Amino acid sequence: MTASRLLRGALGAAGVAAMTLGAVLLLTDRQVGSPVGVLSWLAAAVFLHDGVLVPLVLAAGALLPPRARGPLRAALITAGCLTAVALPVMLRQGQGANPSALPLDYVRNWALAMGGVAVVTAGRLLLGRLRRRERAGRGSRNVTT
Repeated sequence: MTASRLLRGALGAAGVAAMTLGAVLLLTDRQVGSPVGVLSWLAAAVFLHDGVLVPLVLAAGALLPPRARGPLRAALITAGCLTAVALPVMLRQGQGANPSALPLDYVRNWALAMGGVAVVTAGRLLLGRLRRRERAGRGSRNVTT
């Protein structure tokens, strides 16, 4: 048995053990109000990932120019993950018996994070364009010795 197969088997076993522990805790932990609620949240997360995020990333790969695909795919994946993490608190903000439980302006913070993703992506696209121009400029010069 090769080392990579052994490593894959060990990682797979660790993953199965972690999922088993998670299922046991979901069903036995008193802090979990409703296992059905948790399972419905997980189902919604899978739907958002497979039904929204993945098609957007694939469409970006199919419709965008090759030079922009990588940075824009990375931006879509990052934005999708940030949204998936922030959505539950954005939807529950200001609700419940304890208003101090979710005290921040989560919609504003999410928008700032999205702006940061957009700025970094635009910077990466601009840097790539500048590098291509520089290479093209060097290649067109006629160097004589």
